[in-house]
Amino acid sequence: MQARQLIGRKKIIIAIDGPAASGKSTTARKVAGLMGYTYIDTGAMYRSVTLKVIESGMLDEVRRSPEKVEGLVKGISIAFEGDRVLLDGRDVSGEIRDNRVAREVSFISSLKPVRDALLVMQQELGRGRGVVMDGRDIGTVVFPDAELKIFLVADARERAKRRHLELQAKSPEGFGVPDLETLEAEIVERDRVDALREHAPLKKHPDAKEIDTSRLNIEEQVAMVHDFAVQMEEGGR
Repeated sequence: MQARQLIGRKKIIIAIDGPAASGKSTTARKVAGLMGYTYIDTGAMYRSVTLKVIESGMLDEVRRSPEKVEGLVKGISIAFEGDRVLLDGRDVSGEIRDNRVAREVSFISSLKPVRDALLVMQQELGRGRGVVMDGRDIGTVVFPDAELKIFLVADARERAKRRHLELQAKSPEGFGVPDLETLEAEIVERDRVDALREHAPLKKHPDAKEIDTSRLNIEEQVAMVHDFAVQMEEGGR
């Protein structure tokens, strides 16, 4: 597949939602490249806020009094430069993928002040169309009018295997990499928290096209989403 030219084409918003390790970010990034669109990683935005809370030393305090997170997100700056994620001007691309951030991001992202602050940022970033955005509430909250909504799913064991391989690739000697059973338990718990949280829970929009990626490789799922996007650009449904 080759990248398409934007000239003379109707630009759309593509919203990709789904649980942890379902392939959202990789799929969204590759589809954006093929379409000539801008990719916005909202998961990286929530991970950046989580990292800021952890580094502030206020995680336990925020657990006791969630409203205290408001002071931390007020005036926060999150920007993207290519594949780099900048938090208040600092490159945190590697740090936000750390397992300590992964363990806390569901809690931090469930807090209303955090979601409210990032909602405004995400909607601003998505203006002008020609955008692929992935997360857990893009099609239901951030852009419910997105022309194409995708909901990716996969069984927990398969998602744990993917996360395990990802962490092993970052630590070839296996230092600090949780075992498969631990990762699967963490994913199941995160699914539960994401689905039950009060503000913007993870759920499929009625108009979303569901794709089970359990038995698909990344090229196959990218091709499916890309085909849907091309059809939508051309006025199909």
